[in-house]
Amino acid sequence: MVDFVLNAKVRNDIGKGASRRLRRLDNQVPAIIYGLGETPESISLAANQLSHALDNEAFYSHIIELSVDNKSQNVILKDIQRHPAKAEILHIDFLRVDMNQKLTIRAPLHFLNEEECVGVKMEGGQISHTMNDLEIECLPSDLPEYIEVDMAEITLGQTLHISDIILPKGVASVALTHGEDHDLPVAAVVKSKAIEDEEIDSAEEGDAGDEKEGEES
Repeated sequence: MVDFVLNAKVRNDIGKGASRRLRRLDNQVPAIIYGLGETPESISLAANQLSHALDNEAFYSHIIELSVDNKSQNVILKDIQRHPAKAEILHIDFLRVDMNQKLTIRAPLHFLNEEECVGVKMEGGQISHTMNDLEIECLPSDLPEYIEVDMAEITLGQTLHISDIILPKGVASVALTHGEDHDLPVAAVVKSKAIEDEEIDSAEEGDAGDEKEGEES
């Protein structure tokens, strides 16, 4: 597991105007820490430090050690508010975690062996993704950086469901805890456009042949 350590400062000046000044004049990003029944804390982080961390995919699903005025606490990234037009982070939400309590988080899916997939390489299909991440439950110490989905043996027309994914030890799918009817599709190998066009051409040729036989009779 990659370790992330961020330094932050307590933020006493609250409000939209204060947040705009913080971003524009101090190059700081406003944020909040909440959870575990404790009082929410308004903080700010250096924009450059935060931007560097956000470039790492693991940051989105790992425990972060957040040091606020030299007091450390474990958190996870819960929400990011981005500017709709600019490459700018407007606000960050962090959730406190207890290392002895299970937490719920979305982990990214990494699809493996797509080029070697039977349905693609041998049968000419193409892979269609239904999910890009999966909601999981686990202890903070078991939190995976990502979850692997092996597509090697998936054939044309076959759909891979959540229950088909081999989850790391200590990790459970939240959806599956609600019953079999929540075993949602993750990915499938579907007919490519080339196969569909070939089937259409074959069907049209068959129809033309039937019409010709009908005329001759």
